[in-house]
Amino acid sequence: MWRVEIESLLRGETRALARAISQIEARDPGVGETLERIWDSRPQSVDLSSQVVGLTGPPGSGKSTMADSLTQLWREQGLRVAVLAVDPNSPFTGGAILGDRVRMQRHALDPGVFIRSMGARGHLGGVSLATRGAVRLLDALGWEMVLVETVGVGQSELEICEVADSVVVVTTPGAGDGVQVIKAGITEIADIFAVNKADLPGADRVTRDLRDMLRLSTPKAGWKVPVVATVAAEGVTGVRELAAAIAAHRSHLEASGELSERLRRRLREEVVELVSARARAFATDLLAGGGPELLPEDARRADPERAADLVLGKFHNQGLGADAAELSTLTGRS
Repeated sequence: MWRVEIESLLRGETRALARAISQIEARDPGVGETLERIWDSRPQSVDLSSQVVGLTGPPGSGKSTMADSLTQLWREQGLRVAVLAVDPNSPFTGGAILGDRVRMQRHALDPGVFIRSMGARGHLGGVSLATRGAVRLLDALGWEMVLVETVGVGQSELEICEVADSVVVVTTPGAGDGVQVIKAGITEIADIFAVNKADLPGADRVTRDLRDMLRLSTPKAGWKVPVVATVAAEGVTGVRELAAAIAAHRSHLEASGELSERLRRRLREEVVELVSARARAFATDLLAGGGPELLPEDARRADPERAADLVLGKFHNQGLGADAAELSTLTGRS
């Protein structure tokens, strides 16, 4: 990326940011150098990290409306907001199916709001490597709030914990009672519960069930998970309370030291994902033209364990890894 592009990024130009994220999605080898130059260009006095908020929940729970209402509130507070909406990929074009984000068009001309739809790209948890890279770029550029809205919710949605500082799980009266939430496997990932569409019948019962369930569970590192009733479609009811809960959780993370640990854990997981992706691409290319020494003609008599060892040996011999001292320096940087 040219120097003028980096200067455009530092000036906050939306088009430059969009191009940079496209390069991250394409796994451009120059992205790492660009990030280093951005960090080197940041004023020494600026040491605040982005607050990364994960927004997850079942389809139809109102996540996009919630993101829109939170964005409006944070903009009123003078904060710059980036929204990364992770959508399912089209099986035909590979693009994000819900890429229009119609509900958030009122922010389209606001330079303090950046909205990007990103494909899940086969990740069951709905958070791709490109999303992780985009979060890192936005943090380097000093965006105060980064909101990651995921595809949906379920056992595989645990990935959002590896990206967000605070995870908001959105549920609705129509999603069932607290037992259904437990079955979905999301009680462990929620830092905050938002019972949206609280004006519908049954909302009080869902709120009460969640609070009773949380009362019996062990607090997360000293944090008592709040349950906030919201009507995001109005943009008023419960939204300020939800934003206050998000801010309170951030303060808790900073005071307890958990924030720095989450940042380090996020880095470790991102490195593991990158190594996995590169090794998978290497193995795919190698096996596509592999001879009998890798894949025998009789597939039933094959030894996948031995073949995997051979592939990993060849991957290691490519010299793709850093030496121990350099690796320690890289992974020690949060």
